[in-house]
Amino acid sequence: MILRDALYVARRELLKFFRARTRLVVAVIQPLLWLGLMGNMMQGLAQNPFVERLLGTGSYLAFMTPGVLLMTVLFGGVFAGMSIVWDRRIGYLEKLLAAPISRAAIPLGKMLAAAVQGGFQGLLILLIATGLGVRFATGLPGALFALLVAMVFSFTLSGFSLALAVRFTSQETLMAVVNFFTMPLVFTSNALFPREAMPRWLAAVAQVNPVTHAVTPIRQVLLSGWDWLGMGPSLLVIGGLALLMLVVAGRSFGRATVE
Repeated sequence: MILRDALYVARRELLKFFRARTRLVVAVIQPLLWLGLMGNMMQGLAQNPFVERLLGTGSYLAFMTPGVLLMTVLFGGVFAGMSIVWDRRIGYLEKLLAAPISRAAIPLGKMLAAAVQGGFQGLLILLIATGLGVRFATGLPGALFALLVAMVFSFTLSGFSLALAVRFTSQETLMAVVNFFTMPLVFTSNALFPREAMPRWLAAVAQVNPVTHAVTPIRQVLLSGWDWLGMGPSLLVIGGLALLMLVVAGRSFGRATVE
């Protein structure tokens, strides 16, 4: 019953996403700019033997591809809560809360939709990166694994965003709060630069940053190959956070009141 209701909520969110043509165009252009401009701009730096050892590859474009992938789904995931603010504004949220469905189905459906959106955006990024010459050391299975990690990460972040959104009535307030979290998450991770090149205090922060834990296994299968022992801790962290955010979002909606 909960899954059926959640799939109904997810279907509505996905229809809105794929009908928004401008949003789809931006989903293509933004990663293309990141990969095409910054990836090539920093390529000369990667030719330095010392920097190449830090990156684990002679291609900065290949190094940053997992980071751009996670950055894209991060921003998409954390703004999932915007749909709640909009649903409240048009009165749809009150109808959902008053409907004879499990309230846990509301955040679960929106989180599933965010995961699918993240997978779609991730696929676009990988296709663009492939067109620019990036190749997975693990081939197609590695690319599918990267998409799965990205989807779980989007699922996690959307749960965090939804738990916040159910408490706010203003889009501006929600945007300010999520921006407060997203930018530090990106720039205190190894998304764009290796942790070994960071100051000690920043490297320590990056080590516990969820973005780092999501980037690390993707970068591993892209640059080196399968290493389940090395990737295991990061995968456990990401999986654990996904379950935690599902519980937090579900409880937040369970306590929400119909206005």
